[in-house]
Amino acid sequence: MPQALTLKKVDGKPGQVYYPLQIIQVPKPKPGPNEVLVRIHTAALNHRDFFIRQHLYPGISFTNPLLADGFGTVVESGPGPRSAPLLGKKVVLTPSQGWTSSPAGPEDPAKFSVIGGTTLYAAGTGQDFVLVPADEVELAPPHLSPAEAAAFPLVGLTAWRALVTKGFGGDADVSSVAGRNVLVTGIGGGVALCALQFATALGCNVYVTSSDASKLERARALGAKGGVSYKEPAWEKQLAAQLPASRPYLDLVVDGAGGDIVGKTVRLLKVGGVISIYGMTVGPKMDWLMQAVMKNIDLRGTTMGSRAEFRDMVEFVRKHQIRPVVSRVVKGLDNIKALDDLFEDIRHGKQFGKLVIEISSPDEDSGSKL
Repeated sequence: MPQALTLKKVDGKPGQVYYPLQIIQVPKPKPGPNEVLVRIHTAALNHRDFFIRQHLYPGISFTNPLLADGFGTVVESGPGPRSAPLLGKKVVLTPSQGWTSSPAGPEDPAKFSVIGGTTLYAAGTGQDFVLVPADEVELAPPHLSPAEAAAFPLVGLTAWRALVTKGFGGDADVSSVAGRNVLVTGIGGGVALCALQFATALGCNVYVTSSDASKLERARALGAKGGVSYKEPAWEKQLAAQLPASRPYLDLVVDGAGGDIVGKTVRLLKVGGVISIYGMTVGPKMDWLMQAVMKNIDLRGTTMGSRAEFRDMVEFVRKHQIRPVVSRVVKGLDNIKALDDLFEDIRHGKQFGKLVIEISSPDEDSGSKL
């Protein structure tokens, strides 16, 4: 019988509780009109999954499967013009539902949610089979391995919106943005790495920050022009010295931490420069300086992205043959000890790239299993 990865509910306060993982048996679903049944081969963790286990995320479900990133094969399709052509295809799942195309944000915020472990949508990639509308999958870029294919949907979408939609105002034309200086903070996380890879593919000069010297070196190997440790008290001065003489300023900062990012970068940003923030891991509040007002700096919040942005991002990955960075892969959805070890990597910030679970082999006769 098919299996699903869920949380076991135990008593505890938000931020203090840590819900155990558990495997449950679930029936194999049957697709309806314009639905597809996807046999999941690989799934990946995100920071949100770690927050969910601590009850630091809204709308937590203890019955719906965890995880938002997934790659698999369509093994059954319901009737309808959108589902039938997908039968037998390798696909990646849209990591969220309820946001079609508006560049401003979800058309109805009450209907938008990341999938996996949420009460709003039953879908989650931490299971053997997942049933989704045919419109919620994209053909997987063929150059990617199964682990790489599961590694980029959520972080790729988040990075795409932060960099392209918010950072560049929707302009993904290489001829328009090539040569711009972009700072990506906290390199090593999945979103930051995708932002580095996307910006590099667009011809930008990318600079990064980290507290780990080895991560800075690995970022340079991926195309970063330079980097600094944010543990250094005056890291912004070190970064200024690395900027090219022909363009001695930053055009864009892509940040997931918040904290003192405005104070640290306001002197480096050009007049009218942009700070695009997709997270605030340092704290829920940050300072906004009059100096930033005087320089006409734009501070732009950004979260996830729309179905249209996901489609554009996947096509960009396909076109530019981008390979997402995978930190570690473990085998077996029911290998709870190994899965808990992946969560510990997140807790201690050990990962450089995505943490992936191999659930099944793409070479299996997926339609006849389980």
